[in-house]
Amino acid sequence: MPYDTDLAERIRHLVEGSYGLSEKAMFGGLAFLIGGHLAVAANSHGALMVRVAPDRTAELLDPPRVNHFVMRGRSLDGWLDVSAEAVGDDEALRGWVDLGVTYAAGLPPRDDTEPSD
Repeated sequence: MPYDTDLAERIRHLVEGSYGLSEKAMFGGLAFLIGGHLAVAANSHGALMVRVAPDRTAELLDPPRVNHFVMRGRSLDGWLDVSAEAVGDDEALRGWVDLGVTYAAGLPPRDDTEPSD
C-alpha cells in the first residue's frame, strides 16, 4: 500500500522551511530528509517512521503504539515505527516530527554530489 498522503501533508506543514529539507520516496513511504539524513517518513495506514538517537530507542518504545522499525526482518535501534494512533492529533505528531528533525539536523550533512570512486 502506498504511503498515507494526508499524513505526508501534515508532516510537510510541520517541516516547511527547515534548513536542508528534501523529500524522497523511500522504504515504501515518503521520507523527509534534513541535510540528506532521513528524519521522518509517512508510511501506509497513517504510520510514521521516526529516526532518533539510538541510545534513546528503549525509552521511546511504547508497544503497541511505538515499536522498533523492522527492516528485512531486523529491528534497528534509532528507528521507530509510530502508529497512526500515536500521531492522531497535531500536537502528538509535532512531538515525533521534532524528535526526528532534531536528530537528523545534528548529523553532519551528507554531500551526495561528489562523484563516486
